[in-house]
Amino acid sequence: MFDLHTHTVFSDGSLIPAESARRARAAGYGGIAFTDHADDSNLLFILENLLRFKEQFNSQSPEFKVLAGVELTHILPASMDRLTQTARRNGADIVIVHGETLTEPVEPGTNIAAIDAGIDILAHPGLISPEEVKRAAKIGVNLEITTRRGHSITNGHVAKTALENGCSLVINNDFHAPGDSVSPEAAFNILMGAGLSSEEAGTVMKNNERIFKKALEDSIGS
Repeated sequence: MFDLHTHTVFSDGSLIPAESARRARAAGYGGIAFTDHADDSNLLFILENLLRFKEQFNSQSPEFKVLAGVELTHILPASMDRLTQTARRNGADIVIVHGETLTEPVEPGTNIAAIDAGIDILAHPGLISPEEVKRAAKIGVNLEITTRRGHSITNGHVAKTALENGCSLVINNDFHAPGDSVSPEAAFNILMGAGLSSEEAGTVMKNNERIFKKALEDSIGS
């Protein structure tokens, strides 16, 4: 299991990166991405600190690796492309957007703006429309199945709409604090609970690994 969506003390998480990484490795994860909540006020601050940690940690950890990224959160859709490109220019390995979950007042139009910006993962996208999912599939944006309570209430809709429209899925914890993560076995079962077959669930788990390893490889080569 590779978790592509976690938070640290650099936004609203409760753990420093070192402890978060240690807990994930002890739980049997292969790697994690730190993707703290970001907007214009803190994006550069987050990346500067996470990239510093990543460089030191990965140089001393031969097996378990980390990525440094951001989750653009509650930003205006008009700012989506600019902030996505700013994050990439400043070293973000992965760019996630806080999608139109039903549990928070996310600005309408966030999902499609994120997709059109070419982000990596649209997190907990709520009642995303088939037209938006088709657009995501065409551009190569991954949709998230989440293990996080509240956001997970639309997992079934996201899974069904993604499968019907050929869009790639990932599964993440949206980790903020101890107790938020699930075991790889539980993640697989959550995918099954969202309506996926065992084969489809296995593909999603492999998607996480593929995206993580590609982002890590790209960061080493850059």
